[in-house]
Amino acid sequence: MNQQIIFKYIRQTRAVFAQLLEQLTLEEINEIPDGFKNNIGWNFGHIAVSTPGLCYRRTQVSPDYEIPYSSDYGKGTKPERWISAEELDSLKGQLISSIQQIEADYNKGVFATISPFATSTYGLEMNTIEEVLSAALAHDNLHYGYAMAIRRTLEGEKQKKS
Repeated sequence: MNQQIIFKYIRQTRAVFAQLLEQLTLEEINEIPDGFKNNIGWNFGHIAVSTPGLCYRRTQVSPDYEIPYSSDYGKGTKPERWISAEELDSLKGQLISSIQQIEADYNKGVFATISPFATSTYGLEMNTIEEVLSAALAHDNLHYGYAMAIRRTLEGEKQKKS
């Protein structure tokens, strides 16, 4: 598959997710409804930190690659505190800048050789950066789907209270 299409879909998923946040209050973004382990804000932050983690750290291309907020939103974390509007704005910027950096590095050949690995989410070994990016797109969409399910649940709870 053409990598430009993958990057296009990653950028679009992220834009749609950012638009979702614009439609919600901070309370809704931070709320964890019954039956869920996290909130919309955590899912958003998680995709902001996961893709650079997969592309740079897990591939061993740059194991010490600095990823802001990775201790708050990385694998194995959960919402532990209120996410402020300022932090959400920072995450939105990170969401855009990280995929721009990955695409620029891809075009420069930075990922020509990677160390293969498998994620626990999908369990498939990834041997090329193209496979990693395909998994990242699927992962972004998975967490966008969780966020939409949380939103629908919150709307249902709000209707019950009315």
